[in-house]
Amino acid sequence: MIYPKWLNKGDLIGIPAPSAGIKEEKLPKFELSLSHVKKAGYRVRETDSVRSGLASSATPEVRGKEFMELITDDEVHMVLCAAGGDFLYDMLPYLDYESIRKHPKWIQGYSDPTGILFGVTTKLDIATIYGGNAGTFGMTKLHPSLQENLKLWKGELTEQNSYDKCEAGWVDNVDGYALTVPVEWKTPNGPVKMSGRLIGGCMDCLRDLIGTPYEDAAGFAKRYAADGLIWYFDVFSMPAEAVYLTLMHMRYAGWFEGAKGFIFGRVVFPSTFADMTYEEAALKALGNDALLIMEADVGHVDPKMTFVNGCMACVEAADGKGHVTYEWRE
Repeated sequence: MIYPKWLNKGDLIGIPAPSAGIKEEKLPKFELSLSHVKKAGYRVRETDSVRSGLASSATPEVRGKEFMELITDDEVHMVLCAAGGDFLYDMLPYLDYESIRKHPKWIQGYSDPTGILFGVTTKLDIATIYGGNAGTFGMTKLHPSLQENLKLWKGELTEQNSYDKCEAGWVDNVDGYALTVPVEWKTPNGPVKMSGRLIGGCMDCLRDLIGTPYEDAAGFAKRYAADGLIWYFDVFSMPAEAVYLTLMHMRYAGWFEGAKGFIFGRVVFPSTFADMTYEEAALKALGNDALLIMEADVGHVDPKMTFVNGCMACVEAADGKGHVTYEWRE
């Protein structure tokens, strides 16, 4: 596993928009977010499409070109995706994976940027960060989860604990998270303790990658069979039945060979059309004895942990609480 260089104060962070651009009404929050990145000691450079305000910030060709320009620029130390969205998938043919291999640097984002992160880690064995987008830090006082994310950039984050409360859904304001719901990591098969390499992302995006040239999850599982994999899934709005079928598709594609266990985050827009719960979907697809954590601090319902794809981790969960420890082993 290749870990890109950690950041130092003064380093330049490149911000592309491989999916959606930032809408005009979101710009004040985006500026506030960038101010926290700058206060942490970093310089930022945006690509031309970041503030387009469009659902696709530019054509697929332009988005790919802008992303690759940041990757190949030796002055840029990290690439931080501007936002999520829905259409990153169509720019994947314009990524140059060999150039990414030759210029390993941290790439961070969540939701739609899964399409880039997952491929870079599973195809190239380069660790990537499933954490906030460039606009995620837009609040007056950063929540500890976001402070931890910034700490990771310097290589100073070795463990994370589950948080006390979370939001009731997807809330967007500059006053901080509306923490109203007690956090409870659910373990249907009893207390969990597992070690392996973290891999995953937004399931709504991962399902579109299965069997394409933009992932090598089955090969990744074989290459790291000695360590085993811990899969994590951020489900945005898939019905429980779609989660079940997607997990089965992943199984059939060989993704789960040697899997140690599975972590599912809180679902933003839960639904079912056959009276199936997400826990039932996971157990039905993965086996009734699978090591399973549900409603963890992963994904769109904040606060969320920062997960590093490809990194060795020990994950523990019991009595509604969770703990993650990183080991930076190649």
